Amino acid sequence: MRVLVFGASGYVGTNLVPALLSAGHCVRAAARRLDALEAQEWDGVTCVKADALQPDSLSAALEGIDIAYYLVHSMAAGTQFPELDRRAATAFRDEAARAGVKRIIYLGGVQPGEGNSVHLASRCETGRVLREGSVPVTELRAGIIIGPGSAAFEVIRDLVFHLPAMVTPKWVFSRCQPIALDDVLSYLTRLPDIAETTGRIFDIGGPEVLSYRDMMMVFGDLVKRRPVIVPVPLLTPRLSSYWLAFVTSVPANVARALIGGLEHDVLAEDRVIRDLIPIPLKSCREAIAEALEAEKAARPRPRWVEGSMLHRRNRPDYSYYAKHWKAEAVSSASAEAIWRQVAAIGGENGYYFLNPLWQVRGRLDALIGGAGMGRKLPVSGRPSVGDTLDFWRVVTVEPPKRLTLLAEMRLPGSAILDFEIRPGPGDKNTIVVDAHFHPAGLSGIAYWNALLVAHAVIFRGLVTEIARRAEAAPPDAA
Repeated sequence: MRVLVFGASGYVGTNLVPALLSAGHCVRAAARRLDALEAQEWDGVTCVKADALQPDSLSAALEGIDIAYYLVHSMAAGTQFPELDRRAATAFRDEAARAGVKRIIYLGGVQPGEGNSVHLASRCETGRVLREGSVPVTELRAGIIIGPGSAAFEVIRDLVFHLPAMVTPKWVFSRCQPIALDDVLSYLTRLPDIAETTGRIFDIGGPEVLSYRDMMMVFGDLVKRRPVIVPVPLLTPRLSSYWLAFVTSVPANVARALIGGLEHDVLAEDRVIRDLIPIPLKSCREAIAEALEAEKAARPRPRWVEGSMLHRRNRPDYSYYAKHWKAEAVSSASAEAIWRQVAAIGGENGYYFLNPLWQVRGRLDALIGGAGMGRKLPVSGRPSVGDTLDFWRVVTVEPPKRLTLLAEMRLPGSAILDFEIRPGPGDKNTIVVDAHFHPAGLSGIAYWNALLVAHAVIFRGLVTEIARRAEAAPPDAA
């Protein structure tokens, strides 16, 4: 079938695309950021930029599609996410009908028997809005999905690795049925072949009923950690959501929305789907072990993508989600002229802006046993993958578009500096410097927060100076 994965840059989407390819479908992947899709380097997949909050972008994504998987949510947007989710589902539903899509498959969330979670209520409403259209909808409702990139799974990872002891709210005893990512993918990929699933809602869950404390202890046992968990009744989900911002790298808005759904038991009524699609479901221990092994076995991608083990220095204890700082500048110089400045950075040329601070950082790094400054590129002066430059290693070179450097300095985490040259307005180009940092525990998060102001100044000055130098250079500069 001709299948669209809408929201293909998310943790389920990035795994669903290759699963659908393996099942023999013709796959189109859509997300708001085309570069995030292209970084996956999927063979045989058409990648398109589309945003349900910009309805005009949907027609190209949905044209000629038989089955559309809807995997998006707006939790990262903050408290207004239910309204954004409502608007997005409405636009997608209407455009899918115009495009002649035969079925929408939506992945939502298992609903609690009691309580009021804004996050879970929004997931439920999204399914209802989709069903109000003329295209038949199959809705799967999952609880915690165990797999790299799942927000709930990454909270557990960070808590276990970062805290030998933790004070937690009562929700650590709330029960759920965690399900392995591979089992979710099995359900999703088999739905198009089973006509009886059309127009229906199914809960999906794993084979065990566990508390969040149980899951943390299983994770700890597998990674040789034994966290001490002390529940405190007065610590509400709202308070704990703010506390999580200091101990995990899961985006704050996502964690805050997620925590609101953890106060009550969320159990799946999954007997019907298990009869229709009888698959052997993995236990929590099997699912966590498989998730950790899958990270180790994943194909290294030179371009930075969220959670990449290459860019986390192959350390599963480094946070999956990175902290970010981005700076941009528009230049009238050609992409080639800008690239010459980017490719010449470091070494004797320095870092163009506040260079003494870079030198001090290098000397401090050398004092504590790091690479320090002074490592040089080969005689050609042109960076190649694997080259070392000061306290960096070159991991991506795409002239005249991208240079990615992986830090080899002593850090409480893993740092990446990514330079990208994009076509800008008119004949201009945009230079983007994107710093990514995967913290190693509380010290890594504190280190990043302590440097936020410095990063704002340094990276803004850096891109501005690259633009200025590119524009000032002679047109025929070699």
